[in-house]
Formats: sequence, structure tokens, C-alpha cells
Amino acid sequence: MAGSISGDSATTVAGGQQQKTQPLAFLAMTCLFFFWGFITVLNDILIPFLKESFELNYTQAMLVQFCFFGAYFIVSPLAGKLIDTVGYQQGIVLGLLTTAAGCFLFYPSAELHLYELFLIAFFVLASGITILQVAANPYVAALGSEKTAASRLNLAQAANSLGTTVGPLIGAALILGVVAADASAVQGPYLMIAGLLVAAALLFRLIKLPVIASVESGDANSDDSVLNRRSLVLGALAIFLYVGGEVSIGSFLVNYFAESSIAGLSHAEAGEMVAYYWGAAMIGRLVGAAAMNYIAPTKYLSLNALIAIIMIIVSMNSSGDIAMWSILAVGFFNSIMFPTIFTLAVKGLGSMTSKGSGLVCQAIVGGALIPLVQGVAADSIGIQLSFIVPMLCYIYIGWYALRGADQS
Repeated sequence: MAGSISGDSATTVAGGQQQKTQPLAFLAMTCLFFFWGFITVLNDILIPFLKESFELNYTQAMLVQFCFFGAYFIVSPLAGKLIDTVGYQQGIVLGLLTTAAGCFLFYPSAELHLYELFLIAFFVLASGITILQVAANPYVAALGSEKTAASRLNLAQAANSLGTTVGPLIGAALILGVVAADASAVQGPYLMIAGLLVAAALLFRLIKLPVIASVESGDANSDDSVLNRRSLVLGALAIFLYVGGEVSIGSFLVNYFAESSIAGLSHAEAGEMVAYYWGAAMIGRLVGAAAMNYIAPTKYLSLNALIAIIMIIVSMNSSGDIAMWSILAVGFFNSIMFPTIFTLAVKGLGSMTSKGSGLVCQAIVGGALIPLVQGVAADSIGIQLSFIVPMLCYIYIGWYALRGADQS
């Protein structure tokens, strides 16, 4: 693979003007999207596992997501500065090694049976993934024509969705498949993941990826603040609400499907149905990657937001299979939102792209906060009506697609 993705390491590609995608470099980058999707979704397996192993209440168990998504908020701006200093390729190497360090920390956490150390491990792991996101998203967007950037990033995100689809299956077999909830069950799987990440870091250190001029060059210390870019700031808010809405829906599906008026499923049966939510996102990204070669990203994003809103309204006002499948369908329309919003937000930033990417990735903290808002709503007005919270998120996303993403 090192030989196939080769060439002069100083080779520069003018990202904004480049008309031909770099296919082998793109393939290498999609592997990163798979890695962090696979690792991130394992949280859904580990939360109930750690809850039982450490005899936690729900608030204590949700500290996993708080520490994980909190890393995006804290580390993203630092990651942007790091990438300005070392470049995108070396930033990817450091991101992989940091993620591996977080995985290695699972071993002493289990050995010492300390939940607090597990939380530190989650923060370190998520810090590495944050660096990868800040580096990889703009790099993929710049690996070819600006016109097809959203389509290209959606295709890479499809690999991320593949990771989120197979991750729970493997995690359930290796971790939840143990006879008793013993924290040591995570040691073997996470040591294997850490080993793979170190190998990937060595590979990315040795291969020669093209340098993207539009994101690698220019004055990284320009006095022009990214906060002056309207589309970027509004796009960061759209990412905050999108991630919050997506995570919030996913967090409530098991309890929602267990309601007698919805599906009356057991928690185990409801958990299996959640796979359709993430699987639909994978299919949607493949469809979106193709569709946005012909449809303007803003129009496609607004259409998806509109249909997501309709699906939530249908679910909130129905019961049985209709309520269940309509809320699951939101996963399909979620699919293209992150990569499309991202490319719209950082478009035209030039040398400030890494800073803009850091701001957008920082907004992923919405995944820690919006579910709490829906939780308060569920306690007040019931779980079915509480889906009005993510619905409001999609209303803003639809507005951003039509008005907020205007570059003028």
C-alpha cells in the first residue's frame, strides 16, 4: 500500500482548482473514517456494560458520552493549531497515536477497576479522534474539484457508517458476549484496536500523500478571524444541532420502542432495531454521494432536513409500526448532513481551513448537550412528544441550507 500511494512528498495539488480526485489518497483517508466510526459506536456497547460492571446509575453511566463528546469541544481548537504547525499528514499520524493511547488505557483501567480511569481513557481516545476529524474532513474535501467536494466527503462518510454498523456487532460478541460483566473483558479487544491504530499510524507516516495547496499553504497566522465568516459560524451551529439531534434520537430509541403504544418490544429486541437507524445512514450516504453529483448540496440538504422533520412529526402523532419505522427512517435523511454542512461551512476559507475545521468539530459537543434537553422534555411531556427537540434541530438545518450557507 505504501508503494501504491506514492509520489513526491512535496507534490502540491491546488485543492480549489484541482479537477481530478486523487483516488489512492482518497482510499487511504476513507480507512480513517471507518476506524473512528467503528471506535465511536463501541460506546453504545460499553455504556450498559460499564453500568453493570461498576454498578452505576444512569447519570454516572452517561459520563462516558460527556467525557467523549467533551473532548471535541476542548481539543478541536488545539487540533487546528497543531495541524497548522505539522501539516495534515503528520496530524493524522498524531491523531492515530493519541487514539491508540486511549485504547491502551483501557487495560490499566480494567486491571485497577477504576471507573474514573476509564473516563480518562475515553477522553484521550476521543481527543485522538478529534484530531483525525479536524485533519481528515478538509483534506478529503480538497482532494479534487470543489464542485464535487460534498459528494466526495459523503462517500468517505459512508465508510464511517460502515464502521458504525459493524462495530456494535463485533463489540457485542467480544464484550457483551462474556458470561459475567467483568471490566477485564474490554482489555483484549481494546489492545487489538490499539495495535491496529499504531500500525495505521506507521503506515501514514511512511506513505506519501499529496499536499493540498488550498489547505496547506498561506498565512496560518492571518489576522482575519474565522469568526468573521458568517457561513462558517452558522455552519458550526448547524453541526452542533445535527450531531445533537442524531445522537439524541439514537439514545432514546430503545426506550421508545419498548413503549406499549409504539412497539412493545423488549430492550434486547429494541436494541436490534436500532441497527436499522445506523444502517439507513450508511445507505443514505451512498445515495447522497451519487445524487450530489447532479443536485446542488444546499438543495439536497434542505430536502433531507424537510423529510426528517416530516418523519418525526409522523412518529410523534402515530403509534405501532408507523411510529417505529418513521423515526428509524430519520437515519437515512441524517446521512448526508454532517459532510454536507461541513463542506458548506469551510468553503472558501483557504489557509484558515484548519481553523474553520477545528471550530466545526468543536461544535460536535452538541452530542453531549442536546440529549440532556430531550431528557428533560421526556420527563415533562413524555418520550413521544420529546422528539420535538431534535425536530427543532432539523428546522434550523433546513434554514441553514437555504439561507445560512450563502457565501455572499
